[in-house]
Amino acid sequence: MFASSSNHAKGFALTALGGLTLTVDIPLIRLAGGDHWTILLLRSSTTLAVTLLIWLAWRWLRGNAPPLVPGRSGLAVALFYGLGSISFITAVFHTSTANLVFILVFNTMFAALLSWLVLGERPRTATLIAMVLMTGGVLVIVSDSIGTGQLFGDLMALASSLFLASAITVSRASGKDMGFTALVAVLLPFVLAVVMVQKTGFQVEAPWWIILNGGVIMPIAFFCLATGPKYISGPEVAMFYLLETVLAPVWVWMIFAEIPSRNSLIGGAILVVTLIVHSLWQLNQVAREIGRSNSLRFPAPLS
Repeated sequence: MFASSSNHAKGFALTALGGLTLTVDIPLIRLAGGDHWTILLLRSSTTLAVTLLIWLAWRWLRGNAPPLVPGRSGLAVALFYGLGSISFITAVFHTSTANLVFILVFNTMFAALLSWLVLGERPRTATLIAMVLMTGGVLVIVSDSIGTGQLFGDLMALASSLFLASAITVSRASGKDMGFTALVAVLLPFVLAVVMVQKTGFQVEAPWWIILNGGVIMPIAFFCLATGPKYISGPEVAMFYLLETVLAPVWVWMIFAEIPSRNSLIGGAILVVTLIVHSLWQLNQVAREIGRSNSLRFPAPLS
């Protein structure tokens, strides 16, 4: 019992650290003040370099480092993460921070839908209701961007959400360790950025911010968020992803005085509240199933 509680606390601590670290991702990208292809180049190259150094050190010290890209499923996961990174950076430069982080929350519903279509895991009625409500929230946010020039950025955010959900679904279907795959997937955006920077030129005002982001923030955030599910449930992990949704717009407001629009706040509130209620419902279902299982294994003594 003590070991189980200790592991659960460890999972909470790791995932909380990962979620909090991720909240500064967008502010650091904005602080760098560069062209989005240059930002993508610096962010992906530093992340790739640090990931390879960690993997080589692991292999040298312990000799049992997991494969960087485990087979065909690993290639598919790397492709989805790579496309997700490209669409994410594009969205940062073409829509508001609030719109971006609110729409990214929709990846949980994309994941549930893909699990139904690909893995045959039919969602329960409560999840279907949550999908409808969250779709409504996204439509409220996107409707506010029509005619403002932000619609393209919103669609890129939605695409990034879909790519992330696809990567998660393939990872679950394969059952393989994809911890490093999510990080080396930046090879695709790196190559694309190299090609584009040769055409547009290297444009960045404060490169140290994006180097800090790619070399420190991203490896820490992804490592912690990828390790957390080993100790705590999926719904609990999803709750910590909400830290970026809540805090990133706050940091951007404090630094850049960027105030979310009314529709963005309304749609975001629908998304966040729906996800919180749905996650709490999932946790309750898991607790009830564990209690039912324990009662079957250790029936009450006859009086």
